Amino acid sequence: MPASIPEEVDHLLDAALERGVFTRLSCPSCGSAQVAQVLGDNGGISYVCTACGHSWS
Repeated sequence: MPASIPEEVDHLLDAALERGVFTRLSCPSCGSAQVAQVLGDNGGISYVCTACGHSWS
């Protein structure tokens, strides 16, 4: 069993990824996984990379 909360979260995320529950987003510009989901101007969903600032929808 993992010894810390971050390790437990990583363990749970890995298990969910293996089961296909969700996929991790990565920035198409820099490849970072530090991606935030934001509400776009037209009401749609957009994404922004908190590492490099690149945004896309």
